Amino acid sequence: MSDPRDDLAAAKAENNRKNRGVLILLAIGGLLTIGLGLTVIGYSWLNWEYERERDTSDAGVTFTVPRGAGLVTIANALERDGFIDNAQLFRLVTQMRGNAGNFKAGEFLLTPGDSYADIYDGLANGRPVEYPFTAPEGTTSAQIVRALDAVPELVDDDPAVPPEGSLLPDTYNFARGTKHSAVLARMAAAQDALMDELWPARDPDIPVKTREEAIILASVVEKETGIGMERGEVAGVFTNRLRRGMRLQSDPTIIYGVSRGEILRGRDGKQRRIYRSEIDRKTDWNTYQIDGLPKTPICNPGADAIRAVLNPAETDALYFVADGTGGHVFSRTLAEHQRAVDRWRKIQRERGLR
Repeated sequence: MSDPRDDLAAAKAENNRKNRGVLILLAIGGLLTIGLGLTVIGYSWLNWEYERERDTSDAGVTFTVPRGAGLVTIANALERDGFIDNAQLFRLVTQMRGNAGNFKAGEFLLTPGDSYADIYDGLANGRPVEYPFTAPEGTTSAQIVRALDAVPELVDDDPAVPPEGSLLPDTYNFARGTKHSAVLARMAAAQDALMDELWPARDPDIPVKTREEAIILASVVEKETGIGMERGEVAGVFTNRLRRGMRLQSDPTIIYGVSRGEILRGRDGKQRRIYRSEIDRKTDWNTYQIDGLPKTPICNPGADAIRAVLNPAETDALYFVADGTGGHVFSRTLAEHQRAVDRWRKIQRERGLR
């Protein structure tokens, strides 16, 4: 038979063990609660720091994200360049939010001192800085390719010169690092899209029967006048001549056959007039010597010249010549035209063009 005192001691020991277990659980629970609270406080502070506006500058500054750069590289560069003051904080919160893989390569306009959240948003969701490239109406494809070399933000990948007349002159915006070939491809696509729009709405009675012929004639119109309001009338004159089987007799077509559209220069390097021998020389483009249209476009015409050819102005004129002011004198008869030519030749001599 057991001693009652032993049973009492055993029971007391068991109660002590249970109490210790409860105390341990309470202690662990308290520590977890404190830890959770500290974690919440820490997370809240980190996010507050990430979202906090700092002393911002009014002026934006460009920041470049190299292709393939990761979060560590980007954060360190941001701190080095003064956009943020704590790269480790930027990395930590960006990772906590699951945004480490959202950065895009490119050049972005950021404001030093903005919140880290705004800096991140500018790099992940902003539009890269773009630079303009302008190709004037009437430039040749070779001239456009050369002009690309003058844009330092673009990358020269040595593209082939596109076919004459295949590009749409305009101002295009590109991000730094865009290849020359990509610029040319976009210009070609823009012309295709424009022709898709305009060709179905053309005057059905015009003498050009294909899109290619329309671009050829538009290139001649483009080189004949730099005044927008004249393009329709110039196109009307050429339309009248084609309908009557008359040669176009366009001086720019002579020049293209001689120099592929480059300015004619004398031995002194100054711009010169067309020689009589060049007028008489038969080339695939000289419309004084060939019937119909030149073999190819003589430049890249702009949208207005293309529109003018597809829907030319109604006119009785069959001739035109420069008037010395940048415009032209339009004539219905050869006699009227010859008088206008004589006046233009006098102006040329006075200006020293020989």
